[in-house]
Amino acid sequence: MTTSEAVVGFGLIALLLTITPGLDTALVLRAAITRGRRDGLATALGVIGGVVAWGAAAAVGVSALVTASSIAYAVLRLVGAAYMVWLGGRILWRLARRRAESVSDDGPARAAGVWRSARTGLLTNLLNPKVGAFYVAALPQFIPPGTSALGMGLLLACVHAALSLAWFTVLVLGANAARRWLQRPRVSRTVEGTTGIALIGFGARLALSSR
Repeated sequence: MTTSEAVVGFGLIALLLTITPGLDTALVLRAAITRGRRDGLATALGVIGGVVAWGAAAAVGVSALVTASSIAYAVLRLVGAAYMVWLGGRILWRLARRRAESVSDDGPARAAGVWRSARTGLLTNLLNPKVGAFYVAALPQFIPPGTSALGMGLLLACVHAALSLAWFTVLVLGANAARRWLQRPRVSRTVEGTTGIALIGFGARLALSSR
């Protein structure tokens, strides 16, 4: 396998993983719909930062160590699950409170949400050991003999990041174009509620999974 073949092969797998609807997609769409394009892109960049971090960790063997150690994996899994459940619960709580008070976020809150959105995307990925497990399983298959494992691992992580950035940009721009309709109270509440429930569901599934 040549370097170009490895990049293309890994890129196809990473693309399928990226476009499959999941937690990252839900977070990015929620941010884009409820807070706007900047927060949607900030969330996407946070997610991508987590992807690159896990890819780099796998390239140097850190992810392999976490995956191989039952205790380390269990701790990271439970911390990640707790974070997702807390995040989903906070979204549902704020949704219920807004409905009771009949108020919406103001301008300053949206501006401050850019950094919060990026942090949410980053932490959600970093605290999900299954992302690391994917890299541990996939990277060795796409490192040609005679190449640097670290350099090739970082290259493939950057390929994944570039594909994710392109996909999330399409999602954010599409959500932004339809934002006027998506921000209707009933639609917005549906998006918020669905995201909150999805986060709690992902957290519960992560907590109950063994690997």
